Amino acid sequence: MSAPSPLKTNENLGPDIGQTLWQSCVDQLAQEMPEQQFNTWIKPLAAQVSDDLAKVTIFVANRFKLDWVRAQYSSRISNLLEKLYGQAIVLELAITPREPAVRQTNIQRPTEVMVADESPPVGEDRAPGPPKNRLNALLTFDSLVEGTANRMARAAAMHVATMPGHLYNPLFIYGGVGLGKTHLMHAVGNKLLADKPGSKVLYIHAEQFVSDVVKAYQRKTFDEFKERYHSLDLLLIDDVQFFANKDRTQEEFFNAFEALLAKKSHIVMTSDTYPKGLADIHERLVSRFDSGLTVAIEPPELEMRVAILINKARTEGADMPEEVAFFVAKNVRSNVRELEGALRKILAYSRFNQKEISIQLARDALRDLLSIQNRQISVENIQKTVADYYKIKVADMYSKKRPASIARPRQIAMYLAKELTQKSLPEIGELFGGRDHTTVLHAVRKIGGERQQLTELNQQLHVLEQTLKG
Repeated sequence: MSAPSPLKTNENLGPDIGQTLWQSCVDQLAQEMPEQQFNTWIKPLAAQVSDDLAKVTIFVANRFKLDWVRAQYSSRISNLLEKLYGQAIVLELAITPREPAVRQTNIQRPTEVMVADESPPVGEDRAPGPPKNRLNALLTFDSLVEGTANRMARAAAMHVATMPGHLYNPLFIYGGVGLGKTHLMHAVGNKLLADKPGSKVLYIHAEQFVSDVVKAYQRKTFDEFKERYHSLDLLLIDDVQFFANKDRTQEEFFNAFEALLAKKSHIVMTSDTYPKGLADIHERLVSRFDSGLTVAIEPPELEMRVAILINKARTEGADMPEEVAFFVAKNVRSNVRELEGALRKILAYSRFNQKEISIQLARDALRDLLSIQNRQISVENIQKTVADYYKIKVADMYSKKRPASIARPRQIAMYLAKELTQKSLPEIGELFGGRDHTTVLHAVRKIGGERQQLTELNQQLHVLEQTLKG
């Protein structure tokens, strides 16, 4: 992960510099942390920055959360603020001042102790009264950029939203981090509620489901638990790989799954891998996951990345020239989240330096990201990573040996070299033992074609890409 560049902090930047400094810190943390973790612990924080920028006070909802943020995140936040500002900053944590008594019950609930073998990070407190659907109204089908990478998943999700309880039940969407799985699930929920406002819809992360199971056991409130989950018309559950090794949670989810299917309710799930690739999940649950439609979301292609950047910039009230979008899209390839992070850095850099967005400005704003990327993703690093993954020697990458156990990983390494570096086919061939560029082209086409058809190969490539990109 790239370090943030120091921000310009002269007196001409106006009174909002403190909040801009804090927002830049939050944006950087959003790039570094898993989405659920960021949304639970960082996003709710409020900050007050002193006029001289010497002190930042962060306000946290309660004592438990204050202790957790101090222990887990205060050091990183402090370091980020100092790097962004360019000099030392005092960081303080405080509990948010109490609101009028009529609302104090919302901020003073005690935090339950988790059972040791099933203790996920504590989710956000739930307000009294009927459970909310937890949907983000901004994540719709209209705001989702469509491309080859997500077309099939989007079509299936749209079908579910318009005809829930029929085909594709359950719908299982898998893919790497930051590719838009969560966006699609929210889009399904928002579309169904727009068409049928009375529908009972719930979006939830798997970690929160684990927490709810634990609380139900502790409090002996399984009637309420079942009433909540078994009565839904649409259940949207994110990152089901978090159920691994949690037997009681898996049992309760299996029961909820069966109850919902029996009443023709719909279930949409996401995961970082396809159902049969899930580790430490009961076989009967895996077979349920695989009984509807399983569809992958791929990393976005170049044209889709460009469209995403231009659309996201527009929603931020900025105009990103197409040539700048192409420059960023060519250098940030892995996922939508990294694209958004790069865009935030460019916009912040543009505002702080009071300059229009250009390729040179983008190059300056992303200097750390580009240098780390260029340093890490080299053909040599790809060869070593692939060799380690398939348990062959690095020397086999450029040897003349041709058994399948060596030739196959070599072709995969050539494919990744073409996808993840700026090297030409002849240059790649030279680094693979002086092979002709046609040999490289054959490998690239072969692996690229098989990736679209072979689920296991596609998953292996996802793992290798995520490893190489850090």
